[in-house]
Amino acid sequence: MARTTDTAARLPAALQLSRDGSRTLSEQLAAHYAALIRQRLLAPGSRLPSVREGARRHGVSPHTLVATYDQLLAQGLVEAQRQRGFFVRERAAPAQRGEAPAASPPDSPRVPVDASTLIRGMLGSGGRPGPGLGTLPPAWLDAPMLQAALRRVLASGREDELGAAALHYGEPAGDPRLREALAQRLADVGVRAAPRQIMTTLGATQALDLVSRALLAPGDAVLVDEPGWSVEYARLTLLGMRLLPVPRGPDGPDLAVMEALAREHRPRLYVTVSVLHNPTGGMLSLASAHQLLQLAQAHDFHVIEDDTYAHLAPAHAPRLAALDGLKRCFHISGFSKILAPGWRVGFVAAPPDWIERLIDVKMLASLTTPALLEQAVAVCLEQGLLRRHAERVVARLDAARGRSVRLAQGAGCEFVCPPQGLFGWVETGVDTEALAQRLLDRGWSTAPGSLFHARRQPGTKMRINFATAQDAAFWRDFEGERDAMRR
Repeated sequence: MARTTDTAARLPAALQLSRDGSRTLSEQLAAHYAALIRQRLLAPGSRLPSVREGARRHGVSPHTLVATYDQLLAQGLVEAQRQRGFFVRERAAPAQRGEAPAASPPDSPRVPVDASTLIRGMLGSGGRPGPGLGTLPPAWLDAPMLQAALRRVLASGREDELGAAALHYGEPAGDPRLREALAQRLADVGVRAAPRQIMTTLGATQALDLVSRALLAPGDAVLVDEPGWSVEYARLTLLGMRLLPVPRGPDGPDLAVMEALAREHRPRLYVTVSVLHNPTGGMLSLASAHQLLQLAQAHDFHVIEDDTYAHLAPAHAPRLAALDGLKRCFHISGFSKILAPGWRVGFVAAPPDWIERLIDVKMLASLTTPALLEQAVAVCLEQGLLRRHAERVVARLDAARGRSVRLAQGAGCEFVCPPQGLFGWVETGVDTEALAQRLLDRGWSTAPGSLFHARRQPGTKMRINFATAQDAAFWRDFEGERDAMRR
């Protein structure tokens, strides 16, 4: 018999169910569990809650839970075991004899439905225009600047030492020259960290992963922004964490919801983007930052502050790590968004008593990080090359944002948060996952709102990239497909 695991304790306590009559309660619950199963957030062999427990969790009748599980059985996603309950199937239901399995044509692209497919699409978009892209256009980046920085590093030693940085393992904490430059860069945004408190990583994503592994154990509860970054949701879930979504608004998280979750679940960590939040573009207000840190102190949880978009933001924007003095906060950032996605250089500034633990975890994960690239980034910081490049990008982005906002509003979209930074979070009035597939069929790659929720659900919002959403042809197709969906 296949190994089974009881997932009832790890499922959300309640699901926001709509009682407007558009879909029955059992249909909504079945769609919710089906999404968890298809995204493998409920592993094969996992036991679903009993009918009585599931009804209690979701505030519905046992009859509704029975109808929910009947629908999942009909879809081949679960199986019933006599006197034991309902379990996630080990594999999809086989096709009927003589029936070929359904498959999409290999040349028919599909809308991303989870973090893995989102990343695959991001790394290989096939040349499709990307109004929902997560990065700056390659043409906006400064390849000559990067080449010049590398040449300076290679020419900095004696002839017989050229390339030495590429021929040896780097220091476990990261290149000392870069850590010195990072300490100065952090001071410019109000975060005071000595070089010995800074550790370099393979991009900001690895920094997030290493801090999570150092702080957490499987089963720990973690507060996350919603909407937020789907890759972070998937990463934490893969580590075995329980996600506690906190609604994110223009000025920061809903602090009343955060406090209630903290009282009930005793989270170990809160992961957030304070400045130019992805996908909303929101900025944490000073008042919200102070109250958030008070909650962290009162309920004894740490905070990871992801400052990935720092180079696109004003230096005076409130940073939690600046207010906290790196006591409970871990400040994370990187250079992929502003320099080049392929330069996997990131870092974490940590409380002093955590840095050695982080270095140990880093060595187990990747030994060290590439010193050659780190020294090249240090050159870009020391010589002011990165600062001047960022100023040019911000000026170009400001102009692009103005054009994109006018086009979006002209197409009938409303911005949930004031447009700023790289991303806009727009209300479209239709199901954006269905809309995204229609637009993809016309050659446009978009980012439907379902990608930015901890538990996938249909929605009417989508993320746009101001730098890549300036094409009036896209918005004409957007209006045409949206209006067709409404008819």
